[in-house]
Amino acid sequence: MKAIAMKDPEVEFLESMAARLRIDSVRATTEAGSGHPTSCASAAEIMAALFFSVMRFDPTNPKNPNNDLFALSKGHAAPILYAAWAEAGLFPAKDLLTLRRLDSDLEGHPTPRLPFVDVATGSLGQGLSVAIGMALNAKKLERKDQRVYVLLGDGETMEGSVWEAAQLATAYQLDNLCATVDINRLGQSQPTLWSHDVDAHRKRWEAQGWQALVVDGHSIPELLRAYDQFKKTTGKPTVILARTIKGKGFPGIEDKEGYHGRAFDRCTAQVIIGSLERAIKLDAQSWKPNLPPENHPPQMASAAASPSNKLVQPSYAPGGPAVATRKAFGDALAALASTDSRIVVLDGDVKNSTHTEEFAKVAPERFFECYITEQNMLGVAMGLASRGNIPFASTFACFFSRAYDFIRMAAISGLNIKLAGTHAGVSIGEDGASQMGLEDLAMMTAQPGFTVLYPSDATSAWRATELLANHRGPSYLRLGRPASPVLYSPNEQFAIGECKVLRASLDDKVLIVAAGVTVHEALMAHEELRRLNIHTRVIDLFSVRPIDQATLIEAAKAVGGSVITVEDHYTRGGVGDAVLDALAQERVEVHKLAVGEVPHSGKPAELLDRYGISAAHIVQKAKELAG
Repeated sequence: MKAIAMKDPEVEFLESMAARLRIDSVRATTEAGSGHPTSCASAAEIMAALFFSVMRFDPTNPKNPNNDLFALSKGHAAPILYAAWAEAGLFPAKDLLTLRRLDSDLEGHPTPRLPFVDVATGSLGQGLSVAIGMALNAKKLERKDQRVYVLLGDGETMEGSVWEAAQLATAYQLDNLCATVDINRLGQSQPTLWSHDVDAHRKRWEAQGWQALVVDGHSIPELLRAYDQFKKTTGKPTVILARTIKGKGFPGIEDKEGYHGRAFDRCTAQVIIGSLERAIKLDAQSWKPNLPPENHPPQMASAAASPSNKLVQPSYAPGGPAVATRKAFGDALAALASTDSRIVVLDGDVKNSTHTEEFAKVAPERFFECYITEQNMLGVAMGLASRGNIPFASTFACFFSRAYDFIRMAAISGLNIKLAGTHAGVSIGEDGASQMGLEDLAMMTAQPGFTVLYPSDATSAWRATELLANHRGPSYLRLGRPASPVLYSPNEQFAIGECKVLRASLDDKVLIVAAGVTVHEALMAHEELRRLNIHTRVIDLFSVRPIDQATLIEAAKAVGGSVITVEDHYTRGGVGDAVLDALAQERVEVHKLAVGEVPHSGKPAELLDRYGISAAHIVQKAKELAG
């Protein structure tokens, strides 16, 4: 008689676990009446191998700092992520049936409401960037033995941000980073560009300097060998290119178009579940978790360090040399570097303009050059923030528009990222409209949970940087290019949610609210109007969000309701709209002075006047309102 080959018990267990993950995904999506069961099915063996053999983690404590980390970039496959944690014992499998319900945190795409999700995913092309931030934290900051795994879909590798990330991972030699691409051939509406041409995928990744390993994504032995090779590889990141079948294990549905994002009716689900149950040979009770090492405390303790209250005072003073707010930001970062080792800085090849090079001089090990990849820079910042760091990511204000989808996902995640946009507005001068950030306030204030500060001089910029470093939550700091007179003494105190009343009298008839460069125009206008016996109250808004509603209401009432807002920003979504919102329930008349058209190159002073936000235009409007 012919001997019967015995299957490796681990392989048989993992194959059984893959079947269980498929069943869980089908049950959850059918109960919800929506979801992506076929996208889960193609990744079942990958998830089984990672969670129940490869990764080192404590299934009872997803927040264990020594756990290996996992990011699901193809966030629509959330049901199989939830299933993996349920099968690992974190919560009862019956809870999977609450998928997508209002009273459940098992949402349609993962969010950090769940303890095992570090960053919200679902907007494709972001997971690899986030994983790089996590890997940089482990390798460069905490210097510990922690591996980072990320699962991508093949369709999302069309996103440019994936290749921005791929280049940076190679540049930093992130050999603790392993990406897996689920090459299931089918996108939402049609086959993907490269379909099942895994060799084309391999060449693309190898061209970026990655170790690319091609496997049958439904073969547990091949997956385990590939992940083992990743662990033995040094000096470069690894990508596992897993050829899979969408809807694998679903009779009559495998590799067929038209099933993306489509839950099954109960009859179809029962047929699928019955077929899958026959593939289960071993139950989950036989699994013993691969616990993380507990003897690898961070060498630098970047995420665990406590901030110091000792910060050098700014040296700027009224009457002294004019200083750009971007320069004060760089100076403040350099001073903060020695007070809190959680602070890290990311640059987009503009460090000599944003002045973040000052931080790099004093803390080079916490400075990460991301080059001209604004999307990836934001994603890396998100990954770093998820590990307890305080990342400041800085570039020209206009270039954040390239990364706005990442900013949106950072807000959804509630991450502690700090964005600093320099060269805002027409006041940058000759570089022209493409370099003038004129929509950034609208972008940032639109996102939930964002704090937005807009300092007017070097002292307030320094203090704003300090405030944001110590404030928990996503934040934006708007900074100018030109040098400006110093308005505030070094010991002036600032607070998030508070403005500064710079000029006031009992005879004021008009309130002028300005921010940034236009504060100086407002002060010049105030002096001119005073000579004309027209008294005005001037407010430096400073905190655009949250806004100092109480002070604004009090000031507007004091002048009789006539308010002018002036800003170096487009008409919609900036300072004017923030003030309008704050005064919406009051009997006031608000007149917005802002940039109302695409601007031209020119000298800063010429442009402020050309686009109606100079002192002369403030004077003209105040005269009209005064009567």
